[in-house]
Amino acid sequence: MRPRRTLVLVTALVLALHWLVLSHWPLAWNRPVQPADRVLSARSIAVAPPTATPAPTLAPRPVVREKPRPPPNPTAATAPQAQAQAQAQAPQALPDAEAAPAAAPDGASEAGIGLAMATAAANTAATPEAPATAAPDPPASAPLAAPAQDARADIGPPDGGVDADAPDATVDRSDTTPAPVIPVPTRLAYEVSGQARQFTYSARAELLWQHDGSRYEARQEIRAFLLGARAQSSVGRITPQGLRPERFSDRARSEQVAHFDHDRGRVSFSASTPEAAVDPGAQDRLSIFIQLGALLAADPGRFVPGTEITLTSVSARSADRWTFTVEGPETLDLPAGPTPTLKLQRRPRHGHDQRAELWLAPALGHLPARIRLTQANGDYADLRLRSSSAP
Repeated sequence: MRPRRTLVLVTALVLALHWLVLSHWPLAWNRPVQPADRVLSARSIAVAPPTATPAPTLAPRPVVREKPRPPPNPTAATAPQAQAQAQAQAPQALPDAEAAPAAAPDGASEAGIGLAMATAAANTAATPEAPATAAPDPPASAPLAAPAQDARADIGPPDGGVDADAPDATVDRSDTTPAPVIPVPTRLAYEVSGQARQFTYSARAELLWQHDGSRYEARQEIRAFLLGARAQSSVGRITPQGLRPERFSDRARSEQVAHFDHDRGRVSFSASTPEAAVDPGAQDRLSIFIQLGALLAADPGRFVPGTEITLTSVSARSADRWTFTVEGPETLDLPAGPTPTLKLQRRPRHGHDQRAELWLAPALGHLPARIRLTQANGDYADLRLRSSSAP
């Protein structure tokens, strides 16, 4: 019994030792299997057959039209007829300047007698005025249209104003109308106050008026501290009908000029604006105020309150019709002292037109004692007489 137990224990011990050896000893077949090399396999993919594209449609062949043959040269019999047609079309090619209102409000550069010079300087550069619709150049074979007005201004009675578009209805062309009285050479100094884009400024201005009985020159300059200077000048002849400008210049940082050609009834501009048709009595932005005074000085009793005076006013870029209404006598308290004047006011034709108020002093030969211009946006310039003297 005892030997059997010993045999069982020995057998169990041997089995245990074998198990331990077999479970912990690494065998060759227990090594990790190396990954097999990948084998490149290819397969074919069936491609769908291409769809048939429709045949392009041919564009219709353009129709070739024969170029029209030029008309034959007019014969001697047809030449007068062609000339008559050109003459009939010429007035349409040159519309009157009064029927061409400005496309934009008059800027500081268009201010009569340079009232808005400081306004332009305050803005660093004056906003260019959009030119009035100017008359195009006529055909070479057509004569220039004759001006619609003569050298006299259109003066209407108080009860029936002047229609600037049809001046012949109320124009006074009486041969007994006295000739304008040209004021003696004078130097006028003004104090200037104004507003430009909500900027209030003060300045000094001077108007120098000179003539020798046959030719005249007017120059106005305004200077403002920190704002710079602006000058306008007008040069021309003195005729029995008053002033006849030949050249008008407006200078701020650069100069713009209008040249009058009275023989052709045209005015040309140095700016890139077309020529405009003008009548013989046309004035520039500076001479118009002196011409108004000369008309009133010739017959003061004729210009009762309500009388309207219409003139063509030419700037350095365009031409337009200005109508002034006589308001009546008024005594002003100016830096030069109490001054009796006659007030005139420009009647705006359009909403964007500037309003011009003018006070002419009989003691100064009806030269301006005060001028006030108000723009449509509220900006204004006001010149008030400070002193007067000989040139």
